[in-house]
Amino acid sequence: MNGTAVDLEVRLGRLRLPNPILAASGTFGYAREMAGLVELGRLGGIVPKTITKVARPGNAPWRTVETTGGMLNSIGLDNDGIDYFLANHLPYLGSLGTPILVSIAGRTHEEFVELAGMLDGRPEVAAVELNISCPNVSGGVDFGTDPAMCEKVVAGARQACDRPIIAKLTPNVSSIAAVAKGAEAGGADALSVINTCLGMAVDWKRRKPLLGNVVGGLSGPAIKPIALRCVYQVSKAVKTPIIGIGGIATLDDVMEFLVTGATAVQLGTVNFYDPTVSMRILETLPDAIRSLGAERVSDVVGTLGGPPPAAK
Repeated sequence: MNGTAVDLEVRLGRLRLPNPILAASGTFGYAREMAGLVELGRLGGIVPKTITKVARPGNAPWRTVETTGGMLNSIGLDNDGIDYFLANHLPYLGSLGTPILVSIAGRTHEEFVELAGMLDGRPEVAAVELNISCPNVSGGVDFGTDPAMCEKVVAGARQACDRPIIAKLTPNVSSIAAVAKGAEAGGADALSVINTCLGMAVDWKRRKPLLGNVVGGLSGPAIKPIALRCVYQVSKAVKTPIIGIGGIATLDDVMEFLVTGATAVQLGTVNFYDPTVSMRILETLPDAIRSLGAERVSDVVGTLGGPPPAAK
């Protein structure tokens, strides 16, 4: 389909991205691994693997298990710590020509604030994503399940760092809208919706769990309906822009999230089995936007109609 040029640029609070297609944390490494497969500079943004204050060895194996329509992971935030990241990964990431959204996780409020402060003023960092929703570490979801704690940690990070702040929310709560309101009150520039859903897998013959940590985070196409529901609920509860995450693997998936209320999306599990998909989506996205009679991504965001008529 040919026609008027489509403006793919999106804005998430103070953060401007060249297009809405991002790579999700934990699925893209620190980008070096994907350099031969993806034109990294074409992406709307890259979220590297979450970093913590000190190095973490991660959880015991098994750490990943393939499931029907998805994948369970229990990595446990395995990383070399922020000092190593700043010295060895950030310079390379900053050379790619695409926005880098650094994901951080702290054990305490003070650690989140300290980590955010260490990223303050760094030109390679376009934004900071607060991983307050990891289900695979002790205390990993505390800040993402309590609206007041969420508000406090977002406000603290924002005060410590001049970069846009993004709060990554968990679906493992009774009301994701309530937590989203807390993040908004704390001054979040955007909300990443959602992190993985808590799940498990078992070997009934040995009568043992397959994951070394017993439970882990479920991702992939199986959770897309949950993610869409969460994006919809959050979009109705707050004005803060949303980055949709959860089972996105095709152009149709991207468009579903956009019309439901997401301004941008992150591709995650699909990077493991179809690592070049982001390039194909970027090639076909303008025609999809144009097919709705729109000239820019923002024209279609949150344009989902009302519920269908009740059955008679």
